[in-house]
Amino acid sequence: MQDYELDQGYGGAAKLGLIVLSTDETLENEARQVLAGQDVSLVHTRIRAEADVTPERLKMMETRLPEAAALLPEGLTAVGYACTSASTVIGPARVTELVRMSHPEAAVSDPISAVMSGLKALKAKRIGFVSPYVKELTAPMRVFLGAAGFETVSELSFDLSEDRMVARIDEKSALQAIEKASESSDVDAIFVSCTNLRTFGILEEAERRIGRPVISSNQALMWHMLRLAGVEAKGWGPGQLFKL
Repeated sequence: MQDYELDQGYGGAAKLGLIVLSTDETLENEARQVLAGQDVSLVHTRIRAEADVTPERLKMMETRLPEAAALLPEGLTAVGYACTSASTVIGPARVTELVRMSHPEAAVSDPISAVMSGLKALKAKRIGFVSPYVKELTAPMRVFLGAAGFETVSELSFDLSEDRMVARIDEKSALQAIEKASESSDVDAIFVSCTNLRTFGILEEAERRIGRPVISSNQALMWHMLRLAGVEAKGWGPGQLFKL
């Protein structure tokens, strides 16, 4: 038999896992930009999501989460459930409970929790809210954020209900929406919701134009997971959040 040696494999600093929606075409591409050249492993699994997004259809993922999480390998440092709207509807505590059925030692994140953590770190309480979705989906998020002490002072939406279309919104349109949502002088920061909405190419340009922080679901999720994993990731990703 050939002699061999074992090591810890990829990810000496941390091993991360993502549960990505079956309709998402954006998150993995933006996550790669954060981790390029870093000693962090990132593995993905998919969870079935309905194409037509409603609170009721999002809630259906609650029963699918344990099976999806179980497809990730053991020994992960942190796991992220990558849906902003569904993590709001299901609830972050319930998401954590379901993921830890198969990953009891892992830290667990989701976009809405990550965004709130990022807003706190940036000392932002009054937000401009940019979303691709219809008001039926954005209203629960505003309520959730309000209960945590964040006031939505402006809102702009692309009014879509089909998730695959979100990945087709170009970054120029996202930039224009951010600028419009920042017109109120009361806004401390802009929150751009949805893991399927592309923003990494314009986040820093948006911050330069409006003079305030911009937090996207994907940026916050990656930042939060790295923080939970104990990784100093300053400068790894775009925007003021990754400068902290």
